[in-house]
Amino acid sequence: MASSLKNLSAYNDQNMPDASKYSFGIVVSDWNTEITHALYEGCYDTLIKHGAKPEDIHTLQVPGTFELPTGARILAQSKNPTAVICIGCVIKGETSHNEYINHSVAQGLVNMSAFTSKPFIFGVLTPNDMQQALDRAGGKYGNKGVEAAVTAIRMAALKDELKVTGTPIGFNPF
Repeated sequence: MASSLKNLSAYNDQNMPDASKYSFGIVVSDWNTEITHALYEGCYDTLIKHGAKPEDIHTLQVPGTFELPTGARILAQSKNPTAVICIGCVIKGETSHNEYINHSVAQGLVNMSAFTSKPFIFGVLTPNDMQQALDRAGGKYGNKGVEAAVTAIRMAALKDELKVTGTPIGFNPF
């Protein structure tokens, strides 16, 4: 759904699971720092709001959005969080580089989720311009970081509720 039709920060916090028994990884791209750090703040604050302990939130910064899957894997291997949230922003620009980056990052995170049964959350903005990014990083359409944190908490609880094990499909990338 287009974020212009739904506020990214709007959710029913009465139905949110308690995050206190989970650990989280947050991988943040340094590219477009003004945007990604605002997304990170929304994400971190939402995790804390729902009970996550600061010592159970592990943050890793990577140079750009393209490096998010590798950073997520490194963080997953070193800290073994319940869920990993990846935060980035790729603004369209003059060439089609955004399509290659966004597709590669999405595919990398989907693969890791499928292979490990661990939630890897796509908290990446894909706007056409800087104003659209600002509008989705705490502006008029809310904060995609909040949405990513809510997704991570809900997926961690779902995995816990259904007692899903980490049995990988095929080979074990970790």
